Amino acid sequence: MKRNIFALFLLLMLMMFTLATPALCQPDNATHLAVERVGDTAFVQLRAPSFQALSPRQQALAYWLTQASIAIDPIIYDQLSAYGLQQKRLLEEIMARPKGIDPAATAKIAEFAKLFWANRGNHNETTSQKFLPSLTFEQLEKAALIAQQNGAFRTAYADLPPLKKPADVTRELESLRASLFDPAFEPMITAKSPVGGKDTIQSSSNTFYPGLSLDDLKGFQEKYPLNSRVVKAADGKLTELVYRAGTPDGKIPPGLYATFLKKAVACLQKARGYAEPGQAEAIDHLIRFYQTGEYADWVAFGTAWVQNDATVDFDSGFIEIYRDARGAKGSSQSFVTVTDKPVTDTMKKLAENASYFEQKAPWDAKYKLTSFKLPVVKAVETLIETGDFNVTTVGDNLPNENEIHEKYGSKNFLFTGSSRALDAATGKTAIAEFAAGPAEIERNAKYGTEASSLLTALHEVIGHGSGKLSERVSGGAQPFLKEYFSTLEEGRADLMALWNVWDPKLKDLGLISNQEEVAKAMYDSAALVALTQLRRIPRGDTIEEDHERDRQLITHYIADKVPGSIEQFTRNDNAKTYVRVVDYQKMRQGVGMLLAELMRIKAEGDYDAIKALVDKYGVHFDPALRDQVLARYRKLNLPTYFAGINAHLTASFGKNGQVEKVEIHYWDDPAAQYLDYGAMYDEAIHHEPKE
Repeated sequence: MKRNIFALFLLLMLMMFTLATPALCQPDNATHLAVERVGDTAFVQLRAPSFQALSPRQQALAYWLTQASIAIDPIIYDQLSAYGLQQKRLLEEIMARPKGIDPAATAKIAEFAKLFWANRGNHNETTSQKFLPSLTFEQLEKAALIAQQNGAFRTAYADLPPLKKPADVTRELESLRASLFDPAFEPMITAKSPVGGKDTIQSSSNTFYPGLSLDDLKGFQEKYPLNSRVVKAADGKLTELVYRAGTPDGKIPPGLYATFLKKAVACLQKARGYAEPGQAEAIDHLIRFYQTGEYADWVAFGTAWVQNDATVDFDSGFIEIYRDARGAKGSSQSFVTVTDKPVTDTMKKLAENASYFEQKAPWDAKYKLTSFKLPVVKAVETLIETGDFNVTTVGDNLPNENEIHEKYGSKNFLFTGSSRALDAATGKTAIAEFAAGPAEIERNAKYGTEASSLLTALHEVIGHGSGKLSERVSGGAQPFLKEYFSTLEEGRADLMALWNVWDPKLKDLGLISNQEEVAKAMYDSAALVALTQLRRIPRGDTIEEDHERDRQLITHYIADKVPGSIEQFTRNDNAKTYVRVVDYQKMRQGVGMLLAELMRIKAEGDYDAIKALVDKYGVHFDPALRDQVLARYRKLNLPTYFAGINAHLTASFGKNGQVEKVEIHYWDDPAAQYLDYGAMYDEAIHHEPKE
């Protein structure tokens, strides 16, 4: 399960953006990692200085794994909207051939394209809400036709056919008009609080169940719940379109996304030759899964992968289920990392004491694990993140399959490269604006970074891997808790961090400095985040994203159930709203109460209970309060969202096709990166970086 940076409470309040001087290949010791800002979105570079210490074989492995990541990147655009891939091709073809296009229109297209790429479509990846271009349909059509005269659209783009004539381009634009310019058309990726008489499936733009409703799906048992699209056949029966490349012998035919999965398989096969035996076995299973789509092959991959701790590590597949309102279908994503050894050694201390923290958990003994498989824990620098994986994810606990991590353990990642990039783009102005008083500001300055790092480590290493399910839900709680599962699981992991930050064991292990002050800093931020996160929801009065729901749930539940713990108040001198912890031990009492209840709900699969909790405490907010928060942030001129720019690996090959040398560079322009990725499926749009 992902740990989103916006759940890192301290970083939520440190959003000072500084614009860097552009330079394509900056050295690894560069401090200006924020290279561009478009509206409320800042683009930050992900740097991996540890890459230089890798052996040539490891660097070659990293190259081919990053190529496999790029190969599956287009899938998420189609998963989030049926129009996503056509929109992607349209923008990239225009951006690659802008000669002769009106400069004002070019600037507006570039702005929209960068936001489109950052969000994997024209819906904000955090709020799920649609955003529109600032130019007119007529301006976009004219730009596309000029680009077509310059040579755009002349060749196929993956499975999309060429648009060789102006009439073809005009027809394509018209088919995309509503998806690009009508705010009422597909307004949300995932509508967990639908309106207008439609259910969550009908109100969502994602393509997991096109044309279907929840009623249509009643009683339907999927064979491929994670990696298929459910559609209604001509005879009216439901069927699954499986995501798969097909097997070389033809016994299993290609399925949905075969073009992208075949390309990924080809890259993985080359990566395998540079991997050590344990990792090569995992790659073999992933190749097989991408070919067959069979769940057994996915489990085989996860089983081999979780037991391997390679220096150059990766993950790839249909992994997280946040985008599906039913909580079943996996989004395509991938990352490749290099282990950051010094920080990893510290994380291992937590993993080695997982059984201690399990026994200290405030839930019923029958839900406590009694045997542990020591998890793999690692701090990593990211080389690439693609698909439904954002730079704001600073922690991840995988695999998600209960049958794997109960038997074989899990891998816990701390993405230090992402943390550093975001730290480089932050400042102190937000905490000064929103903190309830000088004590909180001073505490944050001294202990905020330590508290946020510790929260992430406890969330991933101790939180997600904890707890035991009842026999009733031994196969996993997700099918029982449905659309509320992810909110519960992220909240449970957050609460484990908040509960254990006071435990003296952390001091004994040397993992915390001033325990009381670090714990208070963590609690200050946990209370305040329910207020500050509203800035990312510019419209409406409901919260859809699971991490944001879990944080709202925690703060409002504790404030309600434990009087005198947390209070929201308005200062008379400025009429601004603030949130503060009144009594830290009372707040911890509330943390324990909610944590015990969430563990019970998960262990028993109690859907009604989690629905009641989230609907009451985690979904709704006062729009007037949100408007106040937005106005305060606008005055600070801070970005609200972040997008990552990956490292760029290039390889030189010998006559036998083997990698002879790999070099690492860093893009200074988001457009250069995304056009480079698009060129994998249409070489005609390739964007060569300037040295």
